[in-house]
Amino acid sequence: MAKCTFTAQPDDGVGHWCSYKHDVLHSADMKKWDMQLNVFSTKGENDQVKETDALLFAPDAMFRNNQYYMYFCTPDRKYSEGVATSKSPLGPFTNAKKLNVGKYEEIDPTIFIDDDGQAYYYWGQFTLKGAKMKPNMTELEESTITDNLINNKEHFFHEGSFVFKRNGIYYAFYAHEGRRDRRPTCLGYSTATSPLGPFTYRGIIIDNFGCDPESWNNHGSIAEFKGQWYVFYHRSSHGSQMMRRACVEPIFFNTDGTIDEVEMTSQGAGKPLDAMAKIEAERACFLSGYCRIELIGPGNEALRSIWNGDLAAYKYIDFGKGVSTFKIRAHSYNGGTINVRIGGSTGKIIATLNVPPLSERSKYDEFSCPIAPVKGVQALWLEFKGVEDGTKLFDIDCLWFE
Repeated sequence: MAKCTFTAQPDDGVGHWCSYKHDVLHSADMKKWDMQLNVFSTKGENDQVKETDALLFAPDAMFRNNQYYMYFCTPDRKYSEGVATSKSPLGPFTNAKKLNVGKYEEIDPTIFIDDDGQAYYYWGQFTLKGAKMKPNMTELEESTITDNLINNKEHFFHEGSFVFKRNGIYYAFYAHEGRRDRRPTCLGYSTATSPLGPFTYRGIIIDNFGCDPESWNNHGSIAEFKGQWYVFYHRSSHGSQMMRRACVEPIFFNTDGTIDEVEMTSQGAGKPLDAMAKIEAERACFLSGYCRIELIGPGNEALRSIWNGDLAAYKYIDFGKGVSTFKIRAHSYNGGTINVRIGGSTGKIIATLNVPPLSERSKYDEFSCPIAPVKGVQALWLEFKGVEDGTKLFDIDCLWFE
């Protein structure tokens, strides 16, 4: 099962980092995903941590001793790291217990079990701490706690570590500050030949910059599923650093164990999107300007706050043997035009759609235009034009081709 966690629920409209509860996304095929709600909480329903009502930050989980261990953390320095257990990966997780992390009351745990059965626990911000775990998986061997396994200066380490092993190489994977004035939009990695280092910096695996006007931070993990390796990560959303979307992309290892950087896509772990099926506008993998993904109803999102000069990209779209019409479902305000491009933000224009202003402000309508011949798999870019900057043009719910 792939581990993904939400740091905040869009329907909650919260104005703080993270949440008081953990939800779990799970899938048997990497295509259809379901969510198990509130598997663990520090407040309200299913409260399992009576010692604090602090928010829950990034967790990790592991199966051992015929049960699942979930390692959680909070910003409360009196209860920064803890562990709870369940017979199911979908919870509920109970019997919460504080972990003995010595003087390092910090956040963002990850758990790793080596081939010899020894478990290791890692946590921290800016400098990564690590230690051996006792066989009960609920206590650290405090004498083995080691600081500075990776750090901000040499490895660009911000927070959110994840450790795994492949072909004898230990990988530390984490939020990375090496680009854009130390904004941690990347996930980077360092490698070692032993679980407690020393680790050598290797590079970046994915960068979520451009996912939202407030693009900030990136957490994730790496897992193999049916012979393919994947990076799980998140994107900022809803014009907020505090709202984040769970995402996944396939990754590939070179013969020397290094990992090439991969791009954000709209298709994720699946195939290119079918041009003739309705494509949710919120599947945009790159946004430029003021536009962002926002709610238009419970569980329903759209591409909103579109201004003159904004861009949205969809990678990748399969046009098959060809299409003749471009369509959108949109709610217009002041109206505008959409230049439909392929290949890039300045690529060939294959259609220009005019969206007139509407007087019925709450209504979504369909708009369409002819399209020049296009076939096969393409990167699709939408370029939005209006009469002036600072004027809201329209919202887009979905798009498709015929």
